[in-house]
Formats: sequence, structure tokens, C-alpha cells
Amino acid sequence: MDLRIFTEPQQGATYDTLLTVAKATEDLGFDAFFRSDHYLRMGDVDGLPGPTDAWITLAGLARETSRIRLGTLMTAGTFRLPGVLAIQVAQVDQMSGGRVELGLGAGWFEEEHKAYGIPFPQEKFARLEEQLEIVTGLWQTKLGDTYDFHGTYYDLTDSPALPKPAQDRIPVLIGGHGPTRTPRLAARFADEFNLPFGSVEDSERQFARVRAAAEEAGREAGSIILSNALVVCVGKDDQEVARRAAAIGREADELRANGLAGTPAEVVEKIGRYTEAGSQRLYLQILDLHDLDHLELIAAQVQSQLS
Repeated sequence: MDLRIFTEPQQGATYDTLLTVAKATEDLGFDAFFRSDHYLRMGDVDGLPGPTDAWITLAGLARETSRIRLGTLMTAGTFRLPGVLAIQVAQVDQMSGGRVELGLGAGWFEEEHKAYGIPFPQEKFARLEEQLEIVTGLWQTKLGDTYDFHGTYYDLTDSPALPKPAQDRIPVLIGGHGPTRTPRLAARFADEFNLPFGSVEDSERQFARVRAAAEEAGREAGSIILSNALVVCVGKDDQEVARRAAAIGREADELRANGLAGTPAEVVEKIGRYTEAGSQRLYLQILDLHDLDHLELIAAQVQSQLS
């Protein structure tokens, strides 16, 4: 089971804070550092000092880390034109020496679009399908050839399809709870399917749908990595669990039910249940970015039991 660190900087974080967490992620042996792609806080927090841009952040981290994978859960398709996104991600991949992964979703948080003047179209899922085809098509176009796409929402003519990423293929992540269209989209484009904040039972059902969609599309069912994103709250004892839960405005019992919370032994046991459901990778949502002792505890007493 791979463990990756997943952050939500729209809740309030500077680049320097994210850099500190990313370096801790690397030093402690975690597989990757991922971040959300949002421009507005959620819930009862002030969001200060304000949002940071996902791909600008990852560009900086690409030059200041050396081993960990870097990516998004999920880049909002509403934020960037697909041709521009393909350029941005390819450039950050070059800057990192080939360590980038792209999670791409339709975009859902209407309030942040209103707050920053970003159009929020109704037909987001159909746009996402065209975006995925364009981004991957641009990367896959041979050097010297040009790329054309004529769709309902986007039109590209004689694109040089440059620059190219450092990797032969940048891994693409698609995720969500949709029972039909989402698995089919994953079967067509995804290297990894991620189920965010779902139960073990939800995961088992959705992973089965993704595997079935892959087979229907002529792919090996096992060719798509299956993963979960879950809030994490680990403590040496119940008192420490409660303290960490309170620090992020949550209740320990609720986190035990809906995330990965408890003592290291409790969390390892629950990870085992996700493994049985088919999960191969976990994105640990870290909401208190200043509690580096939390990361150290997870590395020492949870991650060490999974290798």
C-alpha cells in the first residue's frame, strides 16, 4: 500500500508552509505530495493568507524536492483551457525530472468561480471528456507532427503539441462517485482511479464498476491503479487523537467512522479493510499543516507496518 500526503491549501497556507510539508513528506519516506486545486476556503475557517495556485506551487516544489511524486487531486477543468494545461503540466514535469501526475476533474465548487470571475458552465462533464482527450492527445503527438481536435467545446488546429513532458506518459488520475459515466471515462483515460472520502463498502462497489468498464473498453481490469483519499488523524493514544481532531474542527468518533483515525493499530487495521476492497494507494488528507509530528508518527508507526 502506497501512502501519499494530500493537502488542502485553500483552507489557509503559504507556499513556505507547503514546502515544509513537502520536504517532510520526502524525508519521511512517503511516496508523493499532492494538493487540491481550489481558490476559496471551505467551512468555518478564515482561509488566511489566501489561496495559492496548484501548478505554480508544484512548479516550485519540483525544483526543491528530488524524489517524491507531485500532483493534484483534482485540477479543476473549469480553471484552465486544455491546451494551456497541457503546457503547464508538461513544463512542471520537465522541472521535476519526470515526477508529475495529473488528477483532472470537472470542477464543482460554484462559489469559488463566482468569487474570482471564473465561468462555471453547466455541461462540465462533457467538457471534461474533451479536455482529457486534448491534454493526452497533445502529449502523445509525435515530435514534428501536429495535433488537431474539433469538438463541441474546444477547437485546435495545427498545434505543434509542445512542449513534451519528461515522462513518456504522465499518469492521469480520474475520480468520483458517479456510477456510470465516471468509470467509463476512467476506462478510457485513467492510469489511476481515485475514490474520495468513500467508505470501504463504497470503494468495493465503485472499484468493481471501474474494473468492469475497463474490461468493456478492452483494457485489462488491473491496468488501472485503484486508490482512496481519506482524512487522517492518528494519535499515540485516545487523548492525542481527540486533540488532533479538535485542531481541525472535527470529532474523533466521526473521523473514526468516516476517515482514518485512531491509534496506529486502529488505522493499520482500517487500511487493511481498504486493501481488501481493492485499494492500492491512499492519499492521506492532512488538514493541520503545522503538525509535523503527526506526519512523523504516521511514518514511524503506520507506514512502517505496511511495507
